[in-house]
Amino acid sequence: MSWQPATEAECLESRCTPVATVIVPKAKDIGAFEVRRALPSVERRAVGPFVFLDQFGPATIKPGNMLDVRPHPHIGLATVSWLLDGEIMHRDSLGYAQVIRPGEVNWMTAGRGIVHSERTPEHLRGRESTILGVQAWLALPADKQEIDPAFEHFPADCFPTIERDGATIHLIAGDAWGERSPVTLHSETFYAQIDLSSGATAELPTAIEERGIYLIDGTVEIAGETFEPGRLIVFKPGEPVWLETGTGTRMMALGGAPLDGPKERPRHLYWNFVSTSKERIEQAKDDWRNGRFGTVPGDEDEFIPLPD
Repeated sequence: MSWQPATEAECLESRCTPVATVIVPKAKDIGAFEVRRALPSVERRAVGPFVFLDQFGPATIKPGNMLDVRPHPHIGLATVSWLLDGEIMHRDSLGYAQVIRPGEVNWMTAGRGIVHSERTPEHLRGRESTILGVQAWLALPADKQEIDPAFEHFPADCFPTIERDGATIHLIAGDAWGERSPVTLHSETFYAQIDLSSGATAELPTAIEERGIYLIDGTVEIAGETFEPGRLIVFKPGEPVWLETGTGTRMMALGGAPLDGPKERPRHLYWNFVSTSKERIEQAKDDWRNGRFGTVPGDEDEFIPLPD
């Protein structure tokens, strides 16, 4: 989706080991639904390669107010929308047109530049529908920021599902819990949906240096402290993390290696552009302003202008 400026998330330092930081996103109504942005925040700009994390919905999409994110560009990142409810039609400048549904993955690598749109699919337009999901952007490693753009679609049955002790874990990206996702990655990345039934527990992998969970619904207990939905909880490296719930809960677990290793190269984020170079972002702005990114087949008539 297209990034628009929003009030920064509020960050609270937790006294509870192994928790390092708790981020409380600020909600923003964008018309068709409400968005809660957990990354970037004042205190935390990234968790592993994840530089952007939005929850959209839950919402009812009304006739006459469809999801219509017009064509817009990206550079220097990969995007993934994970749906828990609803459908989104993706089209891009590579010519791909793919509906995404719950449990499926559209993994788009922008690299040197791509344009895409996200809309309510045609078969749902004109009637009421629902939507709930999480969108993430992952910064590409510095030496792969200018790779060729790419798009991969994975049906739901491609992904490992781990069942243990009342926990159901859908591994979206990376290696964890003895399983491996098929998604093509360019840096160490960990991404999963974890569902806990009432009274269940689950442990996060400790070998992943930067880890966090984003609570979608229900509450979770960590080292005796209870956390409410709509929180991004970031953990200390190497600390064991046990997740417990008395109510049942759904969450996203995410992380990976710090950007470009221990000596992180800062990422600049402007609108939909991510880069280690401010000059590269200026070039991308000029390219979009002057129509050098290309168009989206089947969605050529509209676009989102560069923000003022």
